[in-house]
Amino acid sequence: MFVARSIHVLLLAGSSIAALNPALAQSSKTVPATATTAAKRVYTPADFARFAPKTALDMLAQVPSFTIRSADTTERGLGQASENVLINGQRINDKSGGAVDQLKRTSAANVDRIEIVEAGSLGIPGLAGQVANVILKTQTKGSGQFSWNPGFRAHFTKPQYDNLTVSYSDKTGPLDYTVSAAALSGRGGLGGPVYIRDANHNLIETRDEVYHSEYHELVFKTKLGLDGPGSSLGNLSLTYNPYWSPQFLGDTRVLASGELRSRTNRQRRPGYNADVNADYEFALGPGRLKGIGLYHREHAPNTTTQILRFDSSGASSTGNRFFRDARYLEYISRGEYRWKGGRNDWQFSLERAFNSLDQRGQLFQLSPQGEFVEVPFPQGTGKVTEVRYEGIASLSRPLAPNLDLQVAAGAETSQLDRVDDDQPPRKFFRPKGSLTFAWRPAKDWDVSLKLRRRVGQIDFLDFLAQPVLSQDRENAANPELVPPQSWEVETEFAHDLGKWGKTRLNLHYYKVTDIIDVIPIGTDGQGIGNLPNAIKAGAETTSTFLLDPIGFKGAKLDLNAGFEWTSVKDPLTGVHRPISGNYDRWGSAELRHDVPGTPYAWGVNAQYQHYAKNYFLTEIIRTLDIPLAFGAFVEHKNLMGLTVRASVFNVFGGRHGLHTVDRVVYSGFRDRAPIAFYEKHDDLVGPLFNFSIKGTF
Repeated sequence: MFVARSIHVLLLAGSSIAALNPALAQSSKTVPATATTAAKRVYTPADFARFAPKTALDMLAQVPSFTIRSADTTERGLGQASENVLINGQRINDKSGGAVDQLKRTSAANVDRIEIVEAGSLGIPGLAGQVANVILKTQTKGSGQFSWNPGFRAHFTKPQYDNLTVSYSDKTGPLDYTVSAAALSGRGGLGGPVYIRDANHNLIETRDEVYHSEYHELVFKTKLGLDGPGSSLGNLSLTYNPYWSPQFLGDTRVLASGELRSRTNRQRRPGYNADVNADYEFALGPGRLKGIGLYHREHAPNTTTQILRFDSSGASSTGNRFFRDARYLEYISRGEYRWKGGRNDWQFSLERAFNSLDQRGQLFQLSPQGEFVEVPFPQGTGKVTEVRYEGIASLSRPLAPNLDLQVAAGAETSQLDRVDDDQPPRKFFRPKGSLTFAWRPAKDWDVSLKLRRRVGQIDFLDFLAQPVLSQDRENAANPELVPPQSWEVETEFAHDLGKWGKTRLNLHYYKVTDIIDVIPIGTDGQGIGNLPNAIKAGAETTSTFLLDPIGFKGAKLDLNAGFEWTSVKDPLTGVHRPISGNYDRWGSAELRHDVPGTPYAWGVNAQYQHYAKNYFLTEIIRTLDIPLAFGAFVEHKNLMGLTVRASVFNVFGGRHGLHTVDRVVYSGFRDRAPIAFYEKHDDLVGPLFNFSIKGTF
């Protein structure tokens, strides 16, 4: 896909298990990638009983100190595995939810066991660190799950009532199927004073601002699985996902002169996604051949209308409207052949991917008569395509009883074209690959080391001009954009603390070329482009501590903390600074207590997050969206067979942008022009109340 600059979500699963002794259950029929014998931590349904899980994902979310890493949909094509969750030893080959999405729709009653194993022993290229292998029972019965998650905020937004998901799974002969429907929604809202000061910090304008957004989507999904003939396996997944996302930003303004003004910014984003994913695997010669196909289509129209009214002077209003009709297309064909030769597991893969964006952009200005009149905006219209071929060969083998090696090497060739201009297509050849070691120095230790050459992704929208009306800024078109490339080193240490829990530490260092950032375009324009070099280095620790040994029966403490230091040379000043908008510090803590002998649980939590400043050529922005927040929950795990939970987040009213200079705007490029004004926000967000009802049928 081509949605860039997004960070794949890490779901903290670090929850404890009452009984941590490994237990083996009956084996289920699987056709996993050939793996070496390695130490496993095995959890059975009995280990999760006190949490009363309704789905397989509910169980996985309680594995101590395990962080669920969802499939990275920003990767180029399908590529090697990135999701650290397997089902029956198999990678889920799609970009519309992956294994995590399937586990949401799998009844907990159908789970045989969950194995936590070091990735290096699995022989699946791309994986590193700890991996969860969810083994489902071979004999399953029809079952359904539902969840309803209404919620409301104390300020600025409407309640959300339609967070409802229903799914049903069954099996008939060699065919298993899951059908699901969901009506999902989200809310965002804040409001408060905004202070505008001139370069000498004199107050020149005060605003009272309100923002609210809504998100609604319907998700219809069908998954079919075919077991056979023989050892063959096949899967087909169909998804249709319409969505609607209106947003409103409004303010009233009082200038130092006493003049009154007001501004509204409205955005409408109705669209849809459609996905088809299929794969089929069968024995061929000494190994197994898998064919994979993916088709994705999205229609993403977006209309933004902004009007500034001069309320006290009576002057004619001014305004703009930008309409973008964007159509995305992606299809991928991939083949994988793997076989075993002695102690060696081999795999060879070939992939072809096609991506395109066809955008029609229109820009309008508000006339004195109050009508929007179209103005020429050719740079907002165009079509961008990329055709890419990739070949990777990988070898996995044990070097010692407690040491595994995985090597993957190959390259990609691609052709990137702005179809509607007169420039020839650009062609690229890029080597890529990885080297991974998995070491078990002791029974309760797992260590992994991964070195990787990676080619990143780009957002095709950045090839075309994209006005940002709310900040009076235009991102110019950049037809010369190229994907970033990086040399990456990651290492992970995992330590089993026995009855005390488990802890993990991850360290990483990335050296990036052609990093995506804001650059000068033309004589006075700015837009998304490439900077020569950047560095990222950081650490993250995730721990689960069981409190039974100190007498706090049924309680556990989950902790997560991390940082990432980055450095890139600013294109204007030449001074090294952090990468724009980088998520550079974070932390969370949750205490959960499942009260022994009762169906009740309660907990409290805290969250901290921090982002680096966003560096544009004419301004610098810092966004702090509730940097520190606290929450609490209560849960009844068997209320007439249902799990009912009530929670509150941001209990103490953490604010958006408190005590920070949110925006510094210059009268031109910031290396040569004076400061025009400072903009500071102090927005109220308020507490968020959520309810959850889960059940089975």
